[in-house]
Amino acid sequence: MSQVKQVGLLAAGCQPWNKDVCAASGDRFAYCATLAIYVYQLDHRYNEFKLRAIMSEHKKTITAISWCPHNPEVFASASADNLLIIWNVAEQKAIARLDNTKGIPASLSWCWNAGDSVAFVSHRGPLYIWTISGPDSGVTVHKEAHSFLSDICLFRWHPLKKGKVVFGHTDGSLSIFQPGSKNQKHVLRPESLEGTDEEDPVTALEWDPLSTDYLLVANMHNGIRLLDSESLSCITTFSFPSAAASVQCLAWVPSAPGMFITGDSQVGVLRIWNVSRATPLDNFKLKKTGFHALHVLNSPPAKKSFSSNSPSKNHYTSSTSEAVPPPTLSQNQAFSLPPGHAVCCFMDGGVGLYDMGAKKWDFLRDLGHVETIFDCKFKPDDPNILATASFDGTIKVWDINTLTAVYTSPGNEGVVYSLSWAPGDLNCIAGATSRNGAFIWDVKKGKMITRFNEHGKNGIFCVAWSHKDSKRIATCSGDGFCIIRTIDGKVLHKYKHPAAVFGCDWSQNNKDMIATGCEDKNVRVYYLATSSDQPLKVFTGHTAKVFHVRWSPLREGILCSGSDDGTVRIWDYTQDACINVLSGHTAPVRGLMWNTEVPYLLTSGSWDYTIRVWDTRDGTCLDTVYDHGADVYGLTCHPSRPFTMASCSRDSTVRLWSLTPLIAPLAVNILTDHSWDDIIGNTDRAMVPGAPPLLCGKVSRDIKQELDKLSSDVRMKKLRWFSECFSPPGGSQNLWDLVAVINGQDDSLLPQNYGQGIMHMKHLVRFKTSEAQELTIVKMSKFGGGIGAPSKEERLKNAAEIHIRLGQIQRYCELMVELGEWEKALSVAPGVSMKYWKKLMQRRADQLMQEGNDDVIPYCIATGEVKKLVNFFTSRGQLKEAVLVAQGACEGNIHGPQITSINHAANSDNDNIEKYCGMLHRVCKELAEWYFQDGRAVLAACCHLAVDNTELAMASLIRGNELELAVCVGTVLGESASKATHYVLELLARKYMTTATWDLAARLLQMIPDNEILLAKLCAFYPGSSAEINDLHEKCGLPSLEECKELAENAHAEGEIFQAVKYYLLSPEPEKALPIGITYVKEQLSSPDWAVDSVYHILDLLSYIRTDRLILPKCSEDRNELLILCGYIGALLSIGRQYSSIVPALYEYTSQLLKRRDVAVPLEIEQLSLELEAWRACTQSLKVADDTSYAPPSEAQKTEYSQLLSRMRDEPIKGLEGPDYVTGSNLPSHSDVQISCFTGLRIQGPAFFLEDGKSAISLNDALMWAKVNPFSPLGTGIRLNPF
Repeated sequence: MSQVKQVGLLAAGCQPWNKDVCAASGDRFAYCATLAIYVYQLDHRYNEFKLRAIMSEHKKTITAISWCPHNPEVFASASADNLLIIWNVAEQKAIARLDNTKGIPASLSWCWNAGDSVAFVSHRGPLYIWTISGPDSGVTVHKEAHSFLSDICLFRWHPLKKGKVVFGHTDGSLSIFQPGSKNQKHVLRPESLEGTDEEDPVTALEWDPLSTDYLLVANMHNGIRLLDSESLSCITTFSFPSAAASVQCLAWVPSAPGMFITGDSQVGVLRIWNVSRATPLDNFKLKKTGFHALHVLNSPPAKKSFSSNSPSKNHYTSSTSEAVPPPTLSQNQAFSLPPGHAVCCFMDGGVGLYDMGAKKWDFLRDLGHVETIFDCKFKPDDPNILATASFDGTIKVWDINTLTAVYTSPGNEGVVYSLSWAPGDLNCIAGATSRNGAFIWDVKKGKMITRFNEHGKNGIFCVAWSHKDSKRIATCSGDGFCIIRTIDGKVLHKYKHPAAVFGCDWSQNNKDMIATGCEDKNVRVYYLATSSDQPLKVFTGHTAKVFHVRWSPLREGILCSGSDDGTVRIWDYTQDACINVLSGHTAPVRGLMWNTEVPYLLTSGSWDYTIRVWDTRDGTCLDTVYDHGADVYGLTCHPSRPFTMASCSRDSTVRLWSLTPLIAPLAVNILTDHSWDDIIGNTDRAMVPGAPPLLCGKVSRDIKQELDKLSSDVRMKKLRWFSECFSPPGGSQNLWDLVAVINGQDDSLLPQNYGQGIMHMKHLVRFKTSEAQELTIVKMSKFGGGIGAPSKEERLKNAAEIHIRLGQIQRYCELMVELGEWEKALSVAPGVSMKYWKKLMQRRADQLMQEGNDDVIPYCIATGEVKKLVNFFTSRGQLKEAVLVAQGACEGNIHGPQITSINHAANSDNDNIEKYCGMLHRVCKELAEWYFQDGRAVLAACCHLAVDNTELAMASLIRGNELELAVCVGTVLGESASKATHYVLELLARKYMTTATWDLAARLLQMIPDNEILLAKLCAFYPGSSAEINDLHEKCGLPSLEECKELAENAHAEGEIFQAVKYYLLSPEPEKALPIGITYVKEQLSSPDWAVDSVYHILDLLSYIRTDRLILPKCSEDRNELLILCGYIGALLSIGRQYSSIVPALYEYTSQLLKRRDVAVPLEIEQLSLELEAWRACTQSLKVADDTSYAPPSEAQKTEYSQLLSRMRDEPIKGLEGPDYVTGSNLPSHSDVQISCFTGLRIQGPAFFLEDGKSAISLNDALMWAKVNPFSPLGTGIRLNPF
């Protein structure tokens, strides 16, 4: 079972080097970083795009991708190492490869109307066609398209006219080929170039989708032309508003004939054109940096429409036909934009999906790295800030709570290999580059403040800022020197090595000690307090070059080194010896990280794409993580969140991991209020081989000291502080803030960033109002406001948006007037008062009179239709907006105009407010569900807590399998959450019913009030010797084995089935319980109106029989019957809990067992398939009504299904219905593809291996299965433990 959980991912940006690097099809779009392809898919329920897969088979720069026009599941990609790959998106795997293509495939495209073939071309041609499958598979050369006189920029097949293809060249000319007519090579150069040999590359080229001959061409300097490929003439030359503008990319808008859009190359301006006009209809500035690529989605994501558009308007024959006169528009009149979504990629790596109709980003992934990320480090004084250094020449700073970039360095540094934060809160980063020396970058000011050039043009592989003495910075380089200097550039030491130096690290205990890793396979330790430039120690042992070295933060004199020999070695400086060799990686080791709390935990990352976690006491590998798709370079964690690790890789992603499962017993010791000795210790105790993990670092000591000062509330604070230290980012702090608010904590104690997260409803309006006021008054600081800081107009607009959503209409009107948008102000002014509206009208009228403008002023009345607005936001998937409006309504801020007499108004307001509160709860529930489906159960719980719904908040944590957190929060919330807390304790106890941790399980169960039966189950399942079993019985307050046997016989004689089963299970012969319990269950099932409740408690108890007894040959008949009965009842429970993904699997499992094994149970296979069909028919109807294959359930099926439902039990805890979905379920893992033995499909998210070590199911399915049927799906009688 994997111990390290992936909890976050920072995706790469889109590469700016090659042309065709974004593509789209249906409800997916894809873009390429340098080495990986990111595929996003529309989630129809919430109308938003989510990252579905990362494809990273290419080892060299990807040059182009092309989506198959007739199969939405398939696309092709090409890379600079002469490789083509055909991908299947649904299966997330490569289905065909073509190696060693002749020449680098610079551009590629599927051949339209030619089944399965892809064409590709290198810079000079010829055009190759690769037929992937079928009788004539292989590569052929296009008969005519070769021997070009100028390099090819890109080429396009005609979508309708078979075999017609056009090439664009760097000299600005085109070449057109079509079967049956003369080839046109190098024609249609822009007129201004005729007769010269100037280059003017073709930057974009698209056939008119509605004609066979017209095509749009953009040249870098000569702009856009519409050409006729038959008569070889230019129909229209389009002109730009300014001569400086040049076009980088263009795309037709399929939903609006004759319209196309272009992106400028210098600044991110999107221009909208119609072929009938030579100038753009509209221009939008979307970003400061220029466009790189554009692609319009064919079928825009379907919004729930509010109005029906009549389709009869567009009778165009071709987009340039004269049948319809072009729209006559004066420049200043508004033009309605075509509905459609444009995938926009920018030169800085930004990628977004722009909704042209609504003029807003549906999704913008700004500032991703576009190349290998070599290093990542957390900011010393802020665990939420992470910096990354990349091959693309920039350092970027991320907020890992929101997973967005907050700052980026200026760039153009060559390659940045390494970075190091200045100590404390200095806000500076030192960077090391491949050819520009080292630098110090002031993050807040956004500029380079110092450069160090002592290594000349040699690459610097590592930079380390001393955290014990903030004046010193070390760098090591390919020139063989490790140089130590002060921050103002004074060189203190130059340590010469016999070869390149790759890594260095300052000792955590001695400010004058530094270690280096060198190409000569040695590790050296230098002591700065002497004048000698010889090393104090040289450690030999590695058989290849040493890269990074890291001192242990907790054990003095211990350091580790990673090498190209694939091992990590641990050295003891005091003994002059290598004390351990960790082997397991199959390629060079790069990333290295000691844990700052548990002294023996060490993590390493390697070129074999894996991350390994080691127990350095005995050298065992505790876990191997396969989720990166390429070499892992950097690993880091922050001392105050010691079990959250960030890693970065050549796949250009940064990923976040939780290491908490590795120290699970510690969390339980804290939950069960164990003595401090079992939680915090010294390193010597923790380093004893096999000893349970102990916290030995500064953070845990600080928490203990703080707790020792407190007089009240100690347990609550202890749970909260440790929970925040153990939990990954992504909502745990937010959750605890809400718990504190619910428990009545004073608002003044809320942290600074509370307003940025999910707030409790009573604060929402207050905080948002002050945010709007800040936006109005903030003056820009003299340094500019960070990345893409908004202009004053934008800030006022944002402020106005917040005010209007909160029902503060007058502020909105005044801001609109300030922005000159009178119409908007007037149209809502009556919502303040008729008097105010009149006053505004007068002000506007005065102004218009002075201008002599007699425009008629449009207005409409602001009404209090909250419900419509909330529904509108909800239908568009804008749930956060909906919550805001609903809350504003609940506080009575939004009214309709009061026309009626006063006395009616008061009582109707109260009714309204109640209605609005119901709506608020509904919207919060939807928002919670959205977070939950996004794999963020903790934030889902926050949404429920924000409206005081503790039951649903606990249910979210349980369904997300955040069990330890749920117990902490439940305990602190107290009575209102007690039912759920007890259920979680039960699940956690099941998790710890394993060899080493029985006592933990017992302690968890002892926290539940009525725990006698729970403890009996634990003891029944415990596989020890008689003496050990009796010992556990005594601890749990149960009679001894022999006494239980007597009690069982007596209970059996008196016909008390449950007691008999219970005591037999606790006796020396537990198998005697099986026939008694099973016979009883079979009798129950034979009566016509049995219910799940009548048998569940017996089956649940029986399932705790010791595994070694259950699998005895003499029990085989009883065992088979028990498995079948548990399977069947499990199927019914899963229907009740809406675990729809496993219902078919449970029915199938039960039927298979019935078929194969000789049993006498009152179940018929035919009956099982009837029930399954009835369930399918009756529940599918809720899901898809527009599915053509859908047949309504027959009467018989309805009866059957209602019969099933009548047998169900009421769930004791609210909100547990619906599938489980653990954190990280939606994050693509890549290198490790598992196929689920339930569905036969690839598992998305974490996988769970069954006891044969081969079969896998998704962790989510395993959790749901274990909650309704304790036995493994393989039918072996082994209990499943996925918790």
